[in-house]
Amino acid sequence: MTTRDQMLANIQANQPDLRPIPTQFTFTSVFPDLTKQFIDVLTFVGGAAVIVPNYEAIKDDIRKKYPNLTNVATACPELSELADVTMNVSDPHELSGLNLAIIEGPLAVAENAAIWVDERQIPQRAVPMITQFLVIIIRQSTIVPNMHDAYKLLTVDDTGFGTFICGPSKTADIEQSLVIGAHGARSLVVYLLP
Repeated sequence: MTTRDQMLANIQANQPDLRPIPTQFTFTSVFPDLTKQFIDVLTFVGGAAVIVPNYEAIKDDIRKKYPNLTNVATACPELSELADVTMNVSDPHELSGLNLAIIEGPLAVAENAAIWVDERQIPQRAVPMITQFLVIIIRQSTIVPNMHDAYKLLTVDDTGFGTFICGPSKTADIEQSLVIGAHGARSLVVYLLP
């Protein structure tokens, strides 16, 4: 018997008993402050978070961050006065010059700063990927600890499209350097309402 055969025989003889695969497998994450965890991770991945009391504060901050910016679209009725173009187009190519998109996210995840959006928040699914700058508004009460908790709250087939967005577009495979805005939004600002 070769050494290889002996090793394989030993492995075969000492295998643990088979156990059934769990039908419900989840992780539990405990963070002392979900909002702080979300902000810390978002900042780490290149995004920015701003805690605001209301939509008026969001309007004021957007005007300061993006002065005189044109080709702005929003799916948020409270911020409609900031928009000069609409996302409600039949062909996404009509949004090729979109500079700033403002949308809302109904669910956010503390462990990875991911924000769920679907066709109820964005009438054109290409919007978060083709805009130069992206703003997402969430409520702190919608932040859940981890992805397992998020999927318990989602019915992914409710709409034709849904995705998690986390931070601005980035890649680190170009000459081993981190490039922000490589193939999507160059920045992501998340406004956190109470």
